[in-house]
Amino acid sequence: MRGARPCAGVVEVDVERPWLTVYGDEFSKETADVSLTRFLEEAVRRYGDSPAMTFGGESTSYEELLERSGRLAGALAESGVGKGDRVALMLPNVPEYVISFFAVVRIGAVVTQVNPIYVERELEHILNNSGARTIIVHESAYPRVTAVRETTPLESIVVAGEAGEPDSEFWRFLESAGSSVPEAEVDPAEDLAAIQYTGGTTGVSKGAMLTHRNILAGTEKTIELLLEDEGDLPPGGKAVAVAPLFHIFGLTMMLVFSVRQGLDMLLVPRFQPDEMMQLIERERPVMLAGVATLYMALHGYPEMERYGLDRVRLYTSGGASVPLGLLRSFERRTGRPIWEGYGLSEGAPVSFNTYLRGPVGGSIGVPVPGTDARIVDIETGERDMPFGEPGELIVKGPQVMAGYWEMPEETESALRDGWLHTGDIARMDEDGYLYIVDRKKEMINASGYKVYPREVEEVLYGHEAVVEAVVIGVPDEYRGETVKAFVVKKPESGVSAEDLASYCKERLAAYKTPKTIEFREELPKSAVGKLLKRVLVEEEREKAAANQ
Repeated sequence: MRGARPCAGVVEVDVERPWLTVYGDEFSKETADVSLTRFLEEAVRRYGDSPAMTFGGESTSYEELLERSGRLAGALAESGVGKGDRVALMLPNVPEYVISFFAVVRIGAVVTQVNPIYVERELEHILNNSGARTIIVHESAYPRVTAVRETTPLESIVVAGEAGEPDSEFWRFLESAGSSVPEAEVDPAEDLAAIQYTGGTTGVSKGAMLTHRNILAGTEKTIELLLEDEGDLPPGGKAVAVAPLFHIFGLTMMLVFSVRQGLDMLLVPRFQPDEMMQLIERERPVMLAGVATLYMALHGYPEMERYGLDRVRLYTSGGASVPLGLLRSFERRTGRPIWEGYGLSEGAPVSFNTYLRGPVGGSIGVPVPGTDARIVDIETGERDMPFGEPGELIVKGPQVMAGYWEMPEETESALRDGWLHTGDIARMDEDGYLYIVDRKKEMINASGYKVYPREVEEVLYGHEAVVEAVVIGVPDEYRGETVKAFVVKKPESGVSAEDLASYCKERLAAYKTPKTIEFREELPKSAVGKLLKRVLVEEEREKAAANQ
């Protein structure tokens, strides 16, 4: 099997405790004890004037990245931002994001990650929960930010226009700083670097608090394993940065990975298949990180073999699993495997991967070195389950978050004695490979983005024509899952599925908006009148199985 080799990461199974995966090496304390600022400075020492990122034909070297992020840190400090303050970044993959990220952490402030396609209601929740008083936002999202300014703590808005515009507000703000470059004293294990928002069991998005150590530890061992199999990627090699940097997968497996290896990030704000294939053919990148839907699009592109995908040294995927058939076909056609990882925002994010021994059908692989995993009973979360029997997957490691921002009850439920309770139901085979079999939570995973059904249901219930609504995830060949709503409307209403979809689009990000809306005369209920979502889920699974 590809990837089978003797190495420091070889898995052993503890006979007395079969749920515990033991590795022959320990987590690197050198990485654990470094702040993100020192991490960038070390990259500058190694790679100097090599390009750190390229956008629109303009490159920024590692030295320039350090200098510009330092000047922006000064401007932020002069505007009143200090250690521990939250600064929201609402930016796509543009140079301003990378500069802003390192500027914020340099002064000990906390990056609050905001998806730039969020609408006002979603943005309002994140800003109020985080207490962010400063936001750096792309001009395309600026109207939505101004719409919530009066109902949030926002005091300062910095607008980034088209990258490289010397007269844009972002660059004028950066140039306004004095000559001194501030830097806060940071404890990598204790001080927060980012708040990564994710779905919650209450239907409210929660902010996973990630320290400097969490973010670096979440990728360090994965990088070592990847490069052990693929060989070192050359400094100055190009990496396609299409995975959103505001997403934990893109942040760690693209931004952190690239800086660690001295790669040149080719920043791609939005995935377009035609442009992507031309970029790969023209730039000859050594690495590409993306979600399953991206690989489906590349695999299905006409004459995909002629664009040089075989020259890409390393493909990684996260956010959602890649179908096994696609994994095999992609490797057959390109000669290159897609290495998959599993994780959560709460685990910054990688906890498992298939890098150690290659893909095993339906498996998320084994824990990365330094990460412990257990399968425990669903009821108490304390009793370890035998091989092959399902239970809740819990993990412990240096990448596990510090907790949820301003949500002590959610933190207490998720973190118990250092173990992160993932909410995923899994089983482990006798070789230590894990398989996700269900979700304890009802989260929908659409192209790697998490959608909580209750949030969508609440929006639907806000429409005057809706009597009842149930939202579930249904199998989707392209997205993995997609959002479907079952609706009972008022008898006299003439509302259409298109009308409700438009209503949702005004109140939800596009990936949360139902792709299918099915009207029914009534929805399945229990004897006490509780809506039986599981019945609808089973119906859709049966349909999908029949279609296959």
